[in-house]
Amino acid sequence: MLDDKVILITGGTGSFGHKFTERIFKRFNPRKLIIYSRDEYKQYLMQKRYEPWLKRMRFQIGDVRDQDRLCRSFEGVDVVIHAAALKHVPAMEYNPIEAVKTNIHGAENVINAALDRGVKKVIALSTDKGVYPVNLYGATKMVSDKLFVHANAYRGLKDIAFSVVRYGNVAGSRGSVIPYFKSLLEKGEKKLPITDPRMTRFWISLDEGVDLVFEAIEKSKGTEVYVAKIPSFKVVDLARAMAPDAELNDVGMRAGEKLHEIMITEEDSRKAYDFGDYYIIYPQVDWWDVNRHFSPGGQPVPSGFRYSSDANDKWLTVEQMRELVTKIDIVY
Repeated sequence: MLDDKVILITGGTGSFGHKFTERIFKRFNPRKLIIYSRDEYKQYLMQKRYEPWLKRMRFQIGDVRDQDRLCRSFEGVDVVIHAAALKHVPAMEYNPIEAVKTNIHGAENVINAALDRGVKKVIALSTDKGVYPVNLYGATKMVSDKLFVHANAYRGLKDIAFSVVRYGNVAGSRGSVIPYFKSLLEKGEKKLPITDPRMTRFWISLDEGVDLVFEAIEKSKGTEVYVAKIPSFKVVDLARAMAPDAELNDVGMRAGEKLHEIMITEEDSRKAYDFGDYYIIYPQVDWWDVNRHFSPGGQPVPSGFRYSSDANDKWLTVEQMRELVTKIDIVY
């Protein structure tokens, strides 16, 4: 699937880029993996970490806001994975225009560069926060998702497919709750802050996220939004799993924070299909072609279906999370 291919990851020095790099060289034989990002120091650290594979890696300094640089970097690339985004919710509330420039205009630039440079597949990483968005980050990702799905209307006869992979906060990723709790416990804290005792989240590991991207690269025809099938957990149970004796301090929800994660809305369920290990949502647009875009093998989800972390049929127990936390890679 990816043997002898050239793959480029925007925002490639992030949590996903690290795990993808580990996995692709162990599973496939790519001709080249390009890490495209803004931070030269993170690229330097990544070069040191993946020294055995450096002969087939390239590190390019660039910003998704710069379409000319993207066009140059996409020359000869077969697959683009768009992971670059500004994600910190409070920071984006305070710097809204910056979120728009990176998450929306950056998505547009990636699309145009891919169309102009003969890229075959583009997989954009998304988030539950783009579903029923309640903060600016989520709103920009909602727009980004639609841009990538609807970019398939611009491809004409070009051999290119744009698709989206959606999942929630990755367990252990930079800025997520597990590294935060762990850092507090390492400092000797006896209390863990809980924003709301009712709060639920989906659980997905970096490996599972990469697996779904591999699936999308192999099978996508364009227009799909892939949604991971994963278990839910209660945040209070996670705290008990990590620190059974710690006091839980209810600090209240932050501005722009959701009580539960939503992956598929009732409205989207009209074009959502169950493929066993994941769901696919297709767009509700006139130009969508069942012969060109639809993947066989899926079953329509029930009418009124809603996929959210509080209404899931799979839940992690405290004991299961205690074991999982010891196995995940903590990314600070």
